[in-house]
Amino acid sequence: MTYCVAVKLNAGLVFLSDSRTNAGLDQISTFRKMIVYEKPGNRFMCLLSAGNLSISQSIREILQSEHLKDPDSDEAITIWNAKSMFDAARVLGQAVRHVHARDGEALRRAGVDFNVSMIFGGQIAGEAMRLFQVYSAGNFIEATPETPFFQVGESKYGKPVLDRVITPTTPLDEAAKCALVSMDSTLKSNLSVGLPLDLAVYEVDRLESDKIVCIDENNPYFRMVRTTWGEKLREVFDAIEHPAWDGHATEVPLLQPSKRNQPLRKIANAGERLI
Repeated sequence: MTYCVAVKLNAGLVFLSDSRTNAGLDQISTFRKMIVYEKPGNRFMCLLSAGNLSISQSIREILQSEHLKDPDSDEAITIWNAKSMFDAARVLGQAVRHVHARDGEALRRAGVDFNVSMIFGGQIAGEAMRLFQVYSAGNFIEATPETPFFQVGESKYGKPVLDRVITPTTPLDEAAKCALVSMDSTLKSNLSVGLPLDLAVYEVDRLESDKIVCIDENNPYFRMVRTTWGEKLREVFDAIEHPAWDGHATEVPLLQPSKRNQPLRKIANAGERLI
């Protein structure tokens, strides 16, 4: 399994992925889930992938040469000459469908689902940044101010902190920190997600990035984040008052009658019914 997250902010984009792939408890490997396409001054694009590794690798390979026909000029549209991120996402969707047409039936006969999820975002000169989530059918949705981040893979463990912190106005470095906390929460709770991580941070309108790093278990910043997050969570937890069961004075009683519902009824013998 894997975990990938991408965030779209007013200030830029943040992409983060793990690199663990496992086909059982004793078959654990490291494969990168992130790839960056960059033509400085012209375009910056980043692709994250989760799901069946053979499918995602095939899509990434085909994407280099995949194209669509421009209905106006009849020229081929590729990720390298697309005039908008929307068209680049369409090319990616076409690459997904290309692999499905080639391998989908053989996979089905082998009992393997065509399972792939991707996040694709960036900026092309002349337009604003855009971020898309691409599905197994090649269709996609776009991030909005109301939904400024996408996750693929083991998303549930890292989502709460993103929901509480991320808004379009979040500063870029704060969002990168939040993404790393989100990843740490996932690493803590799911063995199918693992180090090293790939982190890419893109500043709006730069059309290139020098903030790309591979993070392993010895990375000092990530070790500090993991330690500090764990310690501060424990401190906050310890600061919350315990529930009072013995009737002593408290401003936040737990044994408080509900205005709408009765307490759970106990069943005392086999003749009683729940309803």
